[in-house]
Amino acid sequence: MARIALIGGDGIGPEVIGVAETVLAAAAAGHGLQVTLDRWDLSADRYLRSGVTITDAERERLTGEYDAALVGAFGDPRVPDNAHARDILLGLRFSADLYINFRPCRLLVPDLSPLRHPDPGTDIVFFRENTEGLYAGVGGSFKTGTGDEIATETSVNTRKGVERIVRAAFEHAARTGRGRVTLVDKSNVLRYEGGLWRRVFAEVGAEFPDIAREAVYVDAMAMDLVRRPQRYEVVVTSNLFGDILSDLGAQVTGGLGLAPSANLNPGTWALFEPVHGSAPDIAGRGTANPLAAVGCASLALSHLGLDEAAADVDECIAESIREGVTTPDLGGDSATGEVGEWMAARLSG
Repeated sequence: MARIALIGGDGIGPEVIGVAETVLAAAAAGHGLQVTLDRWDLSADRYLRSGVTITDAERERLTGEYDAALVGAFGDPRVPDNAHARDILLGLRFSADLYINFRPCRLLVPDLSPLRHPDPGTDIVFFRENTEGLYAGVGGSFKTGTGDEIATETSVNTRKGVERIVRAAFEHAARTGRGRVTLVDKSNVLRYEGGLWRRVFAEVGAEFPDIAREAVYVDAMAMDLVRRPQRYEVVVTSNLFGDILSDLGAQVTGGLGLAPSANLNPGTWALFEPVHGSAPDIAGRGTANPLAAVGCASLALSHLGLDEAAADVDECIAESIREGVTTPDLGGDSATGEVGEWMAARLSG
């Protein structure tokens, strides 16, 4: 039996996670699976009410008693410094050592792409290093608030951290029949971290002789993702570059409303979240697109080894778009909850 924690979070988060819950339950029932879904209150409301973001005991329960967690979104204008989001989301990523940020970007319907001539075969997966780089929090400021202020951020890149994310990318390519892995860096300027990434990429890649490999500078990659995204299959890169490029990949394949993500350490607890943000301006209106959250439900099922149920959810997402059962941002006229009800009925019938 699998156990999944549902964390709505802020803004539209509870709405889209509510749909993901409905779809998860229907997919599990359709395959005779036992999946326990528990709701957790970790949000700006709770933080403002109690001053508590997440306790150590809660963090231990989530990572010790559950197989995975689905998170809606964090971010609330009443918490301008996003203290609760950092403590909860980044705290869980780092404490559980979820070193893979996995971002699939697949063009389900060509009309959804902003590109003039989108290739219907565009299907990219990004492997973003998730615990190091410029997001490691190493740095500081000196003479703060004066005309001589100095601020530094240090990019942390360890051999262990680089090797395990590069290896994960190649193993995924081998397991899924993808023929090329692309490393993205800026080694012509960032010589030391770039040198480490390129050496490790060559060494690990040599263990996979049937998979082509290439290295591309990040500025060239940004241009080429717009020009010919269909060329790329598996992309592996650092925390900062992956954060930026995976959003670009999402946009050329339909937008952030369709973009799920997984935070993984293979064989352990995992965290899944849509990447669209909390969108507080549309919260409660019933117009939030739930498909990214439903995509997270599919990734969670796959993570748990429930591949048939995950495939059914993926097909349900594609069918909802083809049949126009979508929220207004994708051209439909369905409310957020109505999309979930339609999906649940399709999965159950």
